[in-house]
Amino acid sequence: MSHPEQVVLLDEQGGAIGVADKMAVHTHDTALHLAFSCHVYNDAGQVLVTRRALSKLTWPGVWTNSFCGHPAPGESFDDAIARRAVDELGITVRDLQLILPDFRYRAVDASGIVENEVCPVFRAVTTDAVAPNPAEVAEFAWVSPEALATAATAAPYAFSPWLGWQLAQLA
Repeated sequence: MSHPEQVVLLDEQGGAIGVADKMAVHTHDTALHLAFSCHVYNDAGQVLVTRRALSKLTWPGVWTNSFCGHPAPGESFDDAIARRAVDELGITVRDLQLILPDFRYRAVDASGIVENEVCPVFRAVTTDAVAPNPAEVAEFAWVSPEALATAATAAPYAFSPWLGWQLAQLA
């Protein structure tokens, strides 16, 4: 029997103050918690973008970065990223780099569900064929970073808010 996925709760300074079930924490008044985003590149320099499954609780059907997740209590970012890469995309990643160590955001989905995360952003590389988990990913594409930046600027409503903010900070 699998245990409910847990997230690490944070104080305003980013210090761990407890844990909570992931499903219980994402509400209309979401407590600040620890997460990560990962941007996966291939050897050609293209970045993997994914469209969130239509069954997702928040931002269903929007395009976003390669994958996101929440480190479990006591789990390193490296281990959490490796775990989510397999779970969401069926890939292994290498050459992990922290590219936005201080990224933090709060966003409200159309349904009223709030994301409120301290969310360091990582870059990684894969040579694997993507085999997405349909519960997580509706579709995916490899695109040039320039094309992604152009599309996210031209049609921000088609992308997750955190991806737009990440791209702006990386620009």
